[in-house]
Amino acid sequence: MACFNMSKEVDHELKKEEEGGEVFTLDGTVDWHDRPAIRTKSGGWVAGTIILLNQGLVTLAFFGVGVNLVLFLTRVLQQDNASAANNVSKWTGTVYIFSLFGAFLSDSYWGRFKTCAIFQGIFVVGLVSLSLSTNLFLLRPKGCGNEETPCGKHSSIDMALFYLAIYLVALGYGGYQPNICTFGADQYDEEDHREGQSKVAFFSYFYLALNLGSLFSNTILGYFEDEGIWAIGFWASAASAFAALMLFLLGTLRYRHFRPSGNPLSRFCQVISAASKKWSVKMPPSGEDLYEENVKDSSNCNRKILHTHGFKFLDRAAYVSSRDLDTQQTINKNPWRLCPISQVEEVKCILRLLPIWLCTIIYSVVFTQMASLFVEQGAAMKTTISNFRIPPASMSSFDILSVAVFIFLNRRILDPLVGRLKSSSKGLTELQRMGIGLVIAVLAMVSAGIVECYRLKYADKECAHCEGSSSLSIFWQVPQYAFIGASEVFMYVGQLEFFNAQAPDGLKSFGSALCMTSISLGNYVSSLLVSMVMKISTEDHMPGWIPGNLNKGHLDRFFFLLAGLTSLDLFVYIACAKWYKCIKLEGKYDENDNNDNKEDKESENIKL
Repeated sequence: MACFNMSKEVDHELKKEEEGGEVFTLDGTVDWHDRPAIRTKSGGWVAGTIILLNQGLVTLAFFGVGVNLVLFLTRVLQQDNASAANNVSKWTGTVYIFSLFGAFLSDSYWGRFKTCAIFQGIFVVGLVSLSLSTNLFLLRPKGCGNEETPCGKHSSIDMALFYLAIYLVALGYGGYQPNICTFGADQYDEEDHREGQSKVAFFSYFYLALNLGSLFSNTILGYFEDEGIWAIGFWASAASAFAALMLFLLGTLRYRHFRPSGNPLSRFCQVISAASKKWSVKMPPSGEDLYEENVKDSSNCNRKILHTHGFKFLDRAAYVSSRDLDTQQTINKNPWRLCPISQVEEVKCILRLLPIWLCTIIYSVVFTQMASLFVEQGAAMKTTISNFRIPPASMSSFDILSVAVFIFLNRRILDPLVGRLKSSSKGLTELQRMGIGLVIAVLAMVSAGIVECYRLKYADKECAHCEGSSSLSIFWQVPQYAFIGASEVFMYVGQLEFFNAQAPDGLKSFGSALCMTSISLGNYVSSLLVSMVMKISTEDHMPGWIPGNLNKGHLDRFFFLLAGLTSLDLFVYIACAKWYKCIKLEGKYDENDNNDNKEDKESENIKL
C-alpha cells in the first residue's frame, strides 16, 4: 500500500556505511555479532526461504492438533457439540492471546530471533506431552476414538495432563507466530527499492506457506485422526515441530536483526502521563517547537516518525515548559514529564490502528467456524464415496487451495490491473483488500447457511452422525470453504502488511500480534455467540439452534446471523478506513515522487 508519506530526501550520509567494498543495509539491521548487517551476506531470500520452510513445518504441527481438536473432544473426551465448539474457540483464542506476550518480550527485551527459538522449544515440549498423555492415558480402551468406538471416562489427572499439554502448545505457538512473520520481514531492507518489493511479496508467500503447511495436516493427518489413530497424528506433529526448530537454528548466522527497543508499555504510559501533567498548557499553533531528541544523544536507532496533527492533546507531552528547563536553560530529560515527539507519534500510531483492528474481530468470528461448526456440519452430511470415507476436517483443503489460487490471481492479475488503472506501481491498498475480505466473508456465511438448509431438508431427524443421516454430499461445502480462502487472502494478508507497515519500528512484532489477537477475540466472541444463541433458542420442546443432533437444530440460522453481523461490521469498517491517517516516517522512498526522482533513487540503489 502506498500509504507511507515519507520525506522526499533520504539522508544517505547517515545511513550508508561502506568498509572494504561491502555495502551495509540502510534500515539499521545488525548481524549475529551485533555489527551492521552486510547486504550480500545476510537476509534476503536465503534467510527468507528458511523462515518460510520453518513456518510451513510449524503450521503442519499446529494444525495437526487444531484441525481435528473438536472431534477429539467429542469422540475421546465425550463432550457435546456445543461444548466442544466452545472449548476449541477458547483454546484457539488463548493461542492468539499469547501472541501479545511473545510480541512484548520480542520488542522489549529478547529480540525476534531469541523469542522465536524459545517459544518453538516450548511448542515442541507441549506436542510431545500431548502425544504421551493421549497414548498412555486417554485412548482407553485401546482402539477407541473413532466414530464407532467411544472412549471411556477419564480421571481428573488425565484431563489435567491433557489440558496442560494443549495449553503448552498454545503458549509455544502463540508466542512464536507474530514474531516469525515480522522476523521474516526484517530480512528485507525496505530502504532498498528491490528488497522493499521482495518484502511486500514475502507476506503473500508467508501466508501461502502457512496454508500449505496445514494442507498435510488437513488431509493425511486428518484422515488418520478421523479413523481414531490419534497417537500417530500427534507424534507426527511433534516430529514436524522439532524439524522446524532445527531448520530455524540452522540459519542463525544468515539472519538480520533489529535490536529490542525497550518496554513499549512504559513509553506509552510516559506519553499519557506527560500530556496529562500539562493539560492546561496553551500550545503553540504549529508543531515546530515541540521537543525532539538529538540523534547523537538517543539510544533509539529507529527511524523518526514525523509529526501529525491528530490527537493534539498528546502533543503536550513534547511541549517544553519552564519546569522542563534547569537553571542554565538546558532541557531536563524527565521521561514522565517530557517526551520526544517521535515517542508521542508512536502512541498516536497505536491509537489510530485500534479502530481498524476492532473491525477485524467479527471477520475472525466467521473464520473460526471453519475449525468448529463447518466440521460438525460436514460430519452430519454424506461423507462416503464408494467405500472411502472423507474426514470432515479435510474439507478445509479446499480453503487452502483457494488461498493458493487467489494469492496467484491477486499478485499476477488483480494488482497489475488495478495498478494500470490507477497509473501506479501499486494495486489495491491494504485497507481496500481488507474491505473486500469482509464482503467475501458475508458470501461464505450465506453459502454455508444455504447448504445447511438443504442438508436439513434431506436429513434423518432421528440420526445425528450415523451413516446416511443426510443424503446431501459433503462436497456441497466446497463453495463456503473456497469463499473463506479467498477472503483470507484479502483480509489476513492485507492485515499482515498493514499492521507491519503502520506500526512504529520498535513495535513491529506488536503489529503482527494485533492480527493474531483479532483472531483470538474472534474465537472468544464466537464462543459467546454460541452460548447466547443456545440459551435464547433452547426451550422446553426445542433443542436450540446447535444441539448435539444437528438434524434437530437450525445451524443455518446461526450462519445467517453471522452474515448479518459481518455486513454491519463492513459499514463500520468503511467509515474507520476513511478516517485513518497513515504513518509518516523519515528515510523511506515515497512512491508518489515524480518519475525523475524515482529514477534517480533507483539508480542510487543499483549502485549500492
